[in-house]
Amino acid sequence: MSVDTLLITYRVRADRIDEHLALLDAVHQELARVRPPGFRYLTLRLDDGLSFVDVVIGPDLPRPLPSLESFGRFRAELEERCEQRSTAEFTVRGSYGMGE
Repeated sequence: MSVDTLLITYRVRADRIDEHLALLDAVHQELARVRPPGFRYLTLRLDDGLSFVDVVIGPDLPRPLPSLESFGRFRAELEERCEQRSTAEFTVRGSYGMGE
């Protein structure tokens, strides 16, 4: 089984940050309940308070995200909430303590 890794960066519009945080929290809460095997999802909020980095690791990405109700709500107006977005796939060259 191959494991994919995605790095997603985005900046949320200041007037939509509270809404964004609530939607993002719901995704993380649903993932904690569902506990999909082999899936990892880390969200970092940068010091400017509006920029985020998501690291998504798992087999057969983007699964299981599309099957989550909370993720559907999160994605529904993501383009309108964000000023900029980018996604990159990459290979982990080395890590310490990050889980394999």
